Formats: sequence, C-alpha cells, structure tokens
Amino acid sequence: MAGSPPPINGVSAAILAGGASRRMGRNKALLPFRGAPLIEAVYRRLARLFPEVLVVTNSPDDYPFLPCRKVPDLFPGMGAFAGLHSAVAHARHDRVFVVACDMPYLNAAVVRHLCALNGDAATVVPVNASDLLEPLHAVYHRQSLAVMEELLASGERSILALFPRVPTRVVGRDELTPLDPELSSFTNVNTPADYESMEAGGFDAAGDPESSVR
Repeated sequence: MAGSPPPINGVSAAILAGGASRRMGRNKALLPFRGAPLIEAVYRRLARLFPEVLVVTNSPDDYPFLPCRKVPDLFPGMGAFAGLHSAVAHARHDRVFVVACDMPYLNAAVVRHLCALNGDAATVVPVNASDLLEPLHAVYHRQSLAVMEELLASGERSILALFPRVPTRVVGRDELTPLDPELSSFTNVNTPADYESMEAGGFDAAGDPESSVR
C-alpha cells in the first residue's frame, strides 16, 4: 500500500499456535474474530510489519488459510518454551519477534520499538500492564539457542528461566506507554470471559496508527 511504513528488516516474526487452550476449552487460535480466525488477525498484523512470518504448530493442517511456513516443535511436549525455541531455530533471520496466537491488538509502534532495541541483548522482553514480563511478545536472538536447548533438555518448561541466563533487556512500562497508553498490544484471550469481552468490543487497538491497515 502506498505510503505504508517500511517493513522491519533483519527480523522475522513467529506466532506460537501450539497451546492446549485449557482455560478456553477449545483451540483459541481458531476462535472467530471479525469474520476470520483469531490467529489470522495476528498474522495480518505481523505480515504488514515483517518480511517473514512463520507459525509454530504441531498441527499445520489446522491453518491452511495462513500463507506462510508452519514449523513443528523440536522438543515436543515442552509447551510454549519449545515453541519459542522452534521459532528461533527455524527463522531465516537471527532476531525473531515471537508472539502468542491470541494477541490480535498488536501495536505496531510497540513492536517496532522492541525490534529497534539491538545492543548486546539476546532477548528484549517488555513489562505488561500487570507489571509482569511478557515473554510471548518479545524479541529473541539466535545466540540464545544453546541456552534454550540446555534448559529444555533438563526438563525446564518456563521461558522465564531463560532470562537470567542470557543478556536480557527489560523494557519497562514507562518506555512503552508513550507509544501505547493502555498497553493494549499485550491484550490476550485466555478464557471464555476474555473472548466475550473481545466480541462485545471491550478491547480495542486505539492509538495504533497502522491498526486499520489490512
């Protein structure tokens, strides 16, 4: 589209679609959202921003409507951490923005800011509206793969175990709220109540200058 901002060069994007969705009770990636599956909204936002988008899933036949590579976990049964590892291992670029499949309100300014924080960090992880680290809306460098594999091989399933082991840049709320005052970029859908609120219009992507681009 003429006048659209340029893509984020040198960074891939990956959507993790392997969760069990236990609290939702069904595959939340396929929940209807504005006339299409929820994961498609996430994909469309990322496809506007990145030269490469891939989906990490052990069920690729569930997503024939997404025109991108689908890659499996390399450590099956190890949850989101295994999905993160697979994303970084399979991506064409050394740096990967990794996001969960249930974040349809990604704010382009926030995503671009995180990806612009190069430095020496192996991970760039933001703090969300609850003052918690948001590891599934973060940037990971290929240099962290060996530590990921060591942790996964030891049985570790928590992504949070990675951050003390590699150079990590934590991006605080004060750095992000000028770009996204409500921090809506981190809004996700975990429960039926979350989904009902989303369907009722309780969530919005207001303030994202690229949000209306399809």
